[in-house]
Amino acid sequence: MLSRQIAIAALVVLAASSVPVTTYANEDPKGDGGIECGLYNCTVEVDVPGQAGGGLGGSGGTAGSSGGSGGGSGDAADNEFANACTYKLVDPQPPASSRDWEGHKPGDGAVYEQSCTRTGGELTIVRMVWLADPPAVEAVDPAVLAQRAVDSMTLLGPDVVSPRAAGRYTVGVPMWMWVNRSATTFGPNTASASAGGVTVTATAKVSKIVWEMGDGVSVTCNGPGTQYRPSEGLAQSPTCGHVYSKTSAGARKGKFAVTATSTWAIDWQGGGAAGQLTEVRQTTVQVGIGEVQVVR
Repeated sequence: MLSRQIAIAALVVLAASSVPVTTYANEDPKGDGGIECGLYNCTVEVDVPGQAGGGLGGSGGTAGSSGGSGGGSGDAADNEFANACTYKLVDPQPPASSRDWEGHKPGDGAVYEQSCTRTGGELTIVRMVWLADPPAVEAVDPAVLAQRAVDSMTLLGPDVVSPRAAGRYTVGVPMWMWVNRSATTFGPNTASASAGGVTVTATAKVSKIVWEMGDGVSVTCNGPGTQYRPSEGLAQSPTCGHVYSKTSAGARKGKFAVTATSTWAIDWQGGGAAGQLTEVRQTTVQVGIGEVQVVR
């Protein structure tokens, strides 16, 4: 049994280390000093009066943990990172003398590289572990990867060129609506996502834009619209337009809220599967509509 002073010194050395440290007293599993170490922690027996077999943080506790019942090497990490670990078979396997075998022999199970990530992905721990059987491989759902690929595209609402908030529009005069086309506002936009050896690729493109004109009228356009040119005069847009029959004087702040809602049609394939997804995005523009003033 270690004396109180020696035990405390051992703990101070372990706590002061800025990287994981594995310390062994000798070849005996617990050494001859009452210290049992795993890859990331050590159990230290402290001779404290009135606490038979007491340890740091409570009976059987481990350094670096807040009490608990203790356990094998890396239990704290296993609990903290549960359901967030992946395994890779170490190739070549460590020699029989390596402590990575945790007392087992080559051929009796295998040693794996374990990577565990805290929820949110802000911290990852990598270590060697022995497993009696190969870790279970979770089935990868291609549809889940497809959605992940879509999420990485940063799809946005329509980039409205016309109507403009600063524009001057008149009752009875045809309004031409159109949008700019880019990968994030109209498409096509392509992205991929991978997991477990499966890769899914998704391609997204706006299939239609529905314009809510603010006067109770809805206009559906199956494309980006046509850009107006002065040479068109008072002609109506051949692809996407509207003619107001009343002014926006009675609307909030004297302007109609024109909302353009784009529907993204997404095709994906990979992992032996294929499918379609739909995303919706919006953009709103405040538009003022006036009357023709006749001067006599």
